[in-house]
Parts: sequence; C-alpha cells; structure tokens
Amino acid sequence: MMSEDFYCEQVLSGKTEVEKVYETENVLAYYHTKPFYPVHIVTIPKKHIDSLLTIQEDNLLLEIFTVIKYVAGKVSEEHGAARVLTNLGNYQDSKHLHWHIVYGEPLKK
Repeated sequence: MMSEDFYCEQVLSGKTEVEKVYETENVLAYYHTKPFYPVHIVTIPKKHIDSLLTIQEDNLLLEIFTVIKYVAGKVSEEHGAARVLTNLGNYQDSKHLHWHIVYGEPLKK
C-alpha cells in the first residue's frame, strides 16, 4: 500500500535515497525514483504541504517556482522541450505538494 505522503516518509526522512538535481534551503528537485518519462524530475517543498490548494506561504511558493523554472529551463535547453505538471485531489497519489518536470513520451502506458 502506498503511503499518504511518500515525500515526507521516504525522501525527506532519508529512507529512500534520491539523485538530487537542484536544492535550496526549502525546496528539493530530484530524479523520480520510478520514472514515467525518459526525463522525470520531482520538485517538492522540504516541509509538508498537502497540495497547491493549501499552500499559504507566498515566499515558499515563489522559491518553489524559482527552482521549477531553473530545472525546467535546463531540461528544455538539453532536450528542446519540457512539461511541468502537478496533480490535485484523487489525481494526487502522494498527499504532499509536488511538481513533475518531464520530457519525452510516457515509458509505461
């Protein structure tokens, strides 16, 4: 069974090692542990926030988007394109605010 918050319980606790792409004091971007795309990077705040709908801190949101912009720019520069995705409600498997920065066609259908 998948935990409600993989990011806090596994990634931020250090139980699951990840390959970091970029990191600030409050935000972490890393390669997805089970990628769905040839390039699949996840960006998360280092503190628990349920979703985009519950974030209250404008400064943290700005820091998150600064990291997303940097990482998506690098992916786009290297591959010619990038997608930036987030999910809400039942589409959100892990109940922790996160974005996927991806390139390419899905690996699994």
